[in-house]
Amino acid sequence: MLGSTNGAQRASRRSHLRPATGLLLSAAILVLCAWQLITLKFALLPLPYFPGPELVLQSVVNDWRLLLDCTWHSLFLLLGGYFGGVVAGLISGICIGWSPRIRYWGMPILKTIGPIPAVAWIPLALVIFDSTWVKAGSIIALAVWFPVTMLTASGISNVRVAYLDVARTLGAGRLYLIFRVAIPAAMPSIFIGLFMGLGTSFLTLIVAEGMGVKSGLGWYIDWARTYSEYARVFAALLIMSAFFSTIMTLLFVIRDYVLVWQKGVIKW
Repeated sequence: MLGSTNGAQRASRRSHLRPATGLLLSAAILVLCAWQLITLKFALLPLPYFPGPELVLQSVVNDWRLLLDCTWHSLFLLLGGYFGGVVAGLISGICIGWSPRIRYWGMPILKTIGPIPAVAWIPLALVIFDSTWVKAGSIIALAVWFPVTMLTASGISNVRVAYLDVARTLGAGRLYLIFRVAIPAAMPSIFIGLFMGLGTSFLTLIVAEGMGVKSGLGWYIDWARTYSEYARVFAALLIMSAFFSTIMTLLFVIRDYVLVWQKGVIKW
């Protein structure tokens, strides 16, 4: 009986997904057709700045080895900087959100340094670090650090006092209160910071790859633009869109797994 119920639920979900998938495919085909008509057929946009889809696809086919290598280097740089910023942001956010003494000194520093765009620190990174990869990764990490710190501190400091009081009544120590009560209760706010940090890391990656990096999607775009190969520029942009969308989707999957208890309470 239970198996038949689960099977009916799966069939119902598939029936709801099919129309949505069909609409998305139809919309994608219409966008490609409109792109082709506007650029190559009616020449409403000037060439070579706005190439047609077939020229972009040809660039992907011709440069697939180079694009694959650039995607790998961008992924390595992005994830390295992102995880560095997340670790630093979680540590500083938990400390600021939990300890009143650290919050007293930390929040003014955070409010002073955090709003400064990460790219503004590029001259300082060029002087401090010798490695090109470390220079670029540190800029991405700094861009991620501020939203993660701010949202983590906000989530920790706004944990319900009743949760902490009940845990203390049952004999919980400080570490238990932090890691088993405060952090789990603050996870929704922490994930908002993780998403915001991921978005800023995408924006900062292109600028960071201009700091002497010899490979990467940002480097490829700048190289193609120098030679007016705008079909290659659009090819890299399409790959970058799929690349960023995949990483964002993975973070959504992790969020859904960690915050499964929120389903039915908060609509996402």
